[in-house]
Amino acid sequence: MSIRRMLFLLIALIASGSTIVVGRMWLQSQRPAPVAEAAPEATVPMVLVAKGKVPTGSFLRPENLRWERWPENGIAPSYVTDNKRKIEDYVGAVVRVGLNDGEPITDARVVKPGESGFLSAVLEPGDRAITVNLTPSSGLAGLVFPGDRVDLVASFKIEFEAKQDGVNHLPRYASETVESNLKVLAVDQRVDDQNKEIVVAKTATLEVTPKQAEVIAIVGEIGKFSLSLRSIAQEDDPGPTDKELTNSYTWDNEAARMLAPPGTAGGGKTVTVVRGSDVKDVQMPGGSR
Repeated sequence: MSIRRMLFLLIALIASGSTIVVGRMWLQSQRPAPVAEAAPEATVPMVLVAKGKVPTGSFLRPENLRWERWPENGIAPSYVTDNKRKIEDYVGAVVRVGLNDGEPITDARVVKPGESGFLSAVLEPGDRAITVNLTPSSGLAGLVFPGDRVDLVASFKIEFEAKQDGVNHLPRYASETVESNLKVLAVDQRVDDQNKEIVVAKTATLEVTPKQAEVIAIVGEIGKFSLSLRSIAQEDDPGPTDKELTNSYTWDNEAARMLAPPGTAGGGKTVTVVRGSDVKDVQMPGGSR
């Protein structure tokens, strides 16, 4: 091979190599710059808010509460967030100030059981709370819970002098519906109905008007109380009027037919007793007034 031809081949090789190198450099310059990976978004706490409208004095239930995403720069220190509290912490609390749907829950707007002012937050404006003593039977054997509606029935024992008008007078008994459609605030010291454990109560705290409180205080000195549970379907029923309550009472002879009605001079029913050939009428015991 001649020197000239070898020189041409060498020049061609150098030119092609230069072209490849320049081409690669150009392609590298045309590639887009790598995009930096986005930093993971910081977790923003969710805020506890009211689900639906919750009036003042209402017990908070799970269906009244929900977590809601909130702008991080809009979370006030008083708001309840999911990284610090749980919904269960506020179930059973009472609303001090009415809440609209989506409003944040704060400790200033609700009061929880055991906190000062809890019971007063439950009461309607102008109402009072009064406690009555119960027995296992009069307290519905533990089947009445806070939030239930009851009628308050009082029973009395009426004593007479040992003998009047030549007739012995036995004690008489009567019962009367003293107040109707009262809200149960607490049973013993339980003020919420979330735990349905049956406990035989010794006392019940009822929501009443000031006048009803006076009536119940007097009746408690002279009689015994029983609770009569109302149907949940009758919550909106105001109950009997004062006139109807005045006429709502029962004497012992209405419950036991062997007893004589009040005001009669004799005893109870007359029973004919036959012993062989001996037949006589026997007056059963009974009161006279």
